[in-house]
Amino acid sequence: MPRRLRLKHLVVLSCMAVLSACASTPPEGATRDDVFDPYENNNRAIHKFNLGVDRFLFRPASKGYVKIVPDPMVTSFSTFAENISLPGQAVDYLLQGNPKQMGNALLRFVINMTVGGFGLSAPADELNLPPVDTDFGETLHVWGVGEGAYVELPFYGPSTQRDAIGVVINLFSNPINFTPVRPADNIGVYAEIVRRMGDRGRFSDTIDSILYESADSYAQARLIFLQNRRFELARDDEDAYLDLYSDPYAETGTDPVRDPFLDPYEDPYAE
Repeated sequence: MPRRLRLKHLVVLSCMAVLSACASTPPEGATRDDVFDPYENNNRAIHKFNLGVDRFLFRPASKGYVKIVPDPMVTSFSTFAENISLPGQAVDYLLQGNPKQMGNALLRFVINMTVGGFGLSAPADELNLPPVDTDFGETLHVWGVGEGAYVELPFYGPSTQRDAIGVVINLFSNPINFTPVRPADNIGVYAEIVRRMGDRGRFSDTIDSILYESADSYAQARLIFLQNRRFELARDDEDAYLDLYSDPYAETGTDPVRDPFLDPYEDPYAE
């Protein structure tokens, strides 16, 4: 096995060992809406460090990036980052036992990397292919691994113990990292940095209001992250029980095309 692959496997195994040995569990009786932050002092120190990095490096670089680079190019670079992450997402869907979404991820990848000009656009959207968005943190969630404690990662930002392991493993789980021919080593990491710069520059006012105008930016960022992440995972849990290709009119016996008195824009799930 090549030295690079051995190193990646050791990192992945080490992360899994840390997860199983060190993951904290919320106190008994805690609900899903509670904040479990036993490492708050350490997290606040990392948050202060991240604020410094953002204020003096990432924020000015991101604002300059979106100011100098034309908006269509910023969108294309972000789309490229999303497209090259699709094989890794396909692996995660496979591990989650979701072959349908795995197939969607691979199909989107093939179409976007060929018809879409090496991934700089997303023609799969115009073909109405189902969107995909997952990561190894969600895979661990599907496997029943608990959220663990809230943590803030250097340079990365808000996370949880479970998602922190997912972040590290996703750096190495994308099959693109193992192809013998690719434009550059760790291209996925570079593309993700560029994508985050685009997001930071485009939504600068909103992010600045959270980081620099809040009475407690740490608590504010923690609350926003946990609410969004829990909603995202809860929504995916509900979607897992829905057939994406089921006919919503099958039980009613009506068809908006054949029935001239049926509103074709009515939500069939409204009631």
